[in-house]
Amino acid sequence: MGLFGNGIEKHLVERARTGERTAVRKLYERYVEQLTAVCCRYIPDANDVKDVLQIGFVKIFNSLDKFEDKGEGSLQAWMTRIIVNEALKFLRGAKKSGSVSYMADPPDIQEDNTDDDDGFSQVPREVIMKMIRALPEGYRTVFNLYVFEDRSHKEIAELLGITENTSASQLHRAKAILAKQIREFRKENKR
Repeated sequence: MGLFGNGIEKHLVERARTGERTAVRKLYERYVEQLTAVCCRYIPDANDVKDVLQIGFVKIFNSLDKFEDKGEGSLQAWMTRIIVNEALKFLRGAKKSGSVSYMADPPDIQEDNTDDDDGFSQVPREVIMKMIRALPEGYRTVFNLYVFEDRSHKEIAELLGITENTSASQLHRAKAILAKQIREFRKENKR
């Protein structure tokens, strides 16, 4: 059984479509934490996250009539897509103002492949998420789209206005940075 079960989600959506405040509030409360986490993967500044979430939730509630229920999890997936799109829109605006960089030829990062175990499972989730949020914006955006949103390099390139090779390179560099940080975390936290 999913987040709601027994048709509660469908019922809440129908009530929210009519503008019923209680249903809107309940949908918001059920999804705000998860959607905040999604938004935080793309945007590190808490104030910017709040702004993007506000815009995203307004769009969600104004577009509920366009939502098509495709079964369990479809509402969450639909809402997540809207928040990701709003985060990307925000980043594109930041890119135009010169604060986001997608390097076609990023600097070399020395890769240390001496440890076959990536140690990912030994690092708390919140630490991993903090590491992801600390990635340079271009790396973080490509990493999130590829890993969490399951987008191809072709789709990422189209979304971000970069080449597929740049997308692949950004992902490779992001993974290298994260692997290094995970190794460092494990060394610092050995018992």
